[in-house]
Amino acid sequence: MAMSASSGGGVKAEPNVTPMIDVMLVLLIIFMVVTPALLAGFNAVPPQGVNLKDHPEEETDQVLGIDATGQYYLNKRPIPNAELAQRLKAIYDARTEDKILYIKAHKDLDYSKVLDAMDIAAKNGARVVGMISDQKSGTQSTVAGDSKAPAPANGKAPLGGKP
Repeated sequence: MAMSASSGGGVKAEPNVTPMIDVMLVLLIIFMVVTPALLAGFNAVPPQGVNLKDHPEEETDQVLGIDATGQYYLNKRPIPNAELAQRLKAIYDARTEDKILYIKAHKDLDYSKVLDAMDIAAKNGARVVGMISDQKSGTQSTVAGDSKAPAPANGKAPLGGKP
């Protein structure tokens, strides 16, 4: 408790901020724990490969995620597995072009579940199905035009590429 050195002798009104600080710290900790779980959405470790062309996801891309348990996620939002066909049909019936579906599945998932998802997509309007995988760690893509590919040191373009 603070003592006043003034000689006024009057009552000094000072707010006690300790409880407020305690509440703020508790809220801060809660939000620090909850926010990453809200942003994660879909967690899967896709298969890895070498010389993969970087494909940034755009707003119009439809990405179907399948986690290790076989749960479907459409654009990082969980959906019941039974609703996948009708959701894809609604999306692709409304489109006149660019009927592409990207699938991002967990590397330990049984491949038959990926094939089932591809069959459902093909029957409900997706004309092209692409698989998303990650670049193997410790390697770099040598694909011409890849945004993550290193620039050639000698100034020459790789085969089939432009300088």
